[in-house]
Amino acid sequence: MTRPVLERDEPVGRRVARWRLRRRMTQQMLADRLGKSKSWVDKVERGVRSLDRYSVVQEIARVLRVDPAVLLDPRKPPPLLATGLDGIDAVRATLARYHQRPTRTVPVDEVERNVEHAWLAYEHAHYAQLLRALPALLDAAHATPGLLVPAYRITASVLVKLGEADLAWLAADRAVTAGTGDPVRTGAATIAVAQALRALGRDRLALTAAVAAVGTAADDGVHGTLVLQAALAAAGCGDGHRADDLIDHAAALAGRRTGTEDAHHTAFGPVGVLLARFLIALNLGDAGEAVYRHEQAIRRDDWPLLPAEHRAAHLVDAARAYLQAGDLTAAGRALADADTTAPAEVRYRPAARTLIAEIAHSGPAAASVARLATLIGVTR
Repeated sequence: MTRPVLERDEPVGRRVARWRLRRRMTQQMLADRLGKSKSWVDKVERGVRSLDRYSVVQEIARVLRVDPAVLLDPRKPPPLLATGLDGIDAVRATLARYHQRPTRTVPVDEVERNVEHAWLAYEHAHYAQLLRALPALLDAAHATPGLLVPAYRITASVLVKLGEADLAWLAADRAVTAGTGDPVRTGAATIAVAQALRALGRDRLALTAAVAAVGTAADDGVHGTLVLQAALAAAGCGDGHRADDLIDHAAALAGRRTGTEDAHHTAFGPVGVLLARFLIALNLGDAGEAVYRHEQAIRRDDWPLLPAEHRAAHLVDAARAYLQAGDLTAAGRALADADTTAPAEVRYRPAARTLIAEIAHSGPAAASVARLATLIGVTR
């Protein structure tokens, strides 16, 4: 009698095919989004071509909107996509009526204050509060064109966080349109475009967009952040050499930067470059190097100066690196630190919720991880 094929025995290529069908994608659609040929996808799914590079598995997983671990080890829990936050539908509806002008004109200084409050909400990971404020802010900003770029950019950034990358791309594209004629604003908007494209698994497009905008952005923070986005996109494409060249360039820019002014909320500086080096190593599958970079970064004097959102997001990624390195205790500790720094970053982001589930299912979890698993509804 033929033994049934257990899911854990299933080849990676077959799991790719299964998730592709779940996403209602043809082989050609998957190939187009990966920048590959239909023949390449077909060979992968039939097992004729092996997936022996983690960066390629990661790129496929991004396009299929699953965690790489789901393709590599189906015994891991499926990704958790629900955020538990209300307000995204209202933001979507606002973007759908972007051409309409508000019936009441809001004074410019009031809109400026509201934009700054929105940035503060984002930087402190107050995502529920921000989602509630965005529809009115976007409507008001349409009467104040100079503030449309930051309003759309904030919108795109929080949507990426909450797993709504398609909608984020739309908002980021609107930001670029609003910034036309102003190289610095266009460059700042392109940061959001690159982030949304990377979240969609379109790293090649993100790389092209970021590199094209680099030469026109006169602001040091915007210029440097575009280089960082290009480096991260290159890593997402599996091009480690180009990623290294770009990150070295960003490090030189950060080293020459003087002053602490951050008018465009980029948080660009030496510690940000080090965190990008960490993420590049993680994206290229080098968990050991990523852990080393992480431990360097958090010992720096400028680490506490980063926004809470930025630090918590990094700590979630650090937990992923520790998990890949086989250090379950350190992974749980990084998650607990992220939750202390900015709870919403851990409890509402799909990527963080999936990671909590993975750690909780990987073995005996620390009390802090067990508590988080309970809070988000993960049970063993």
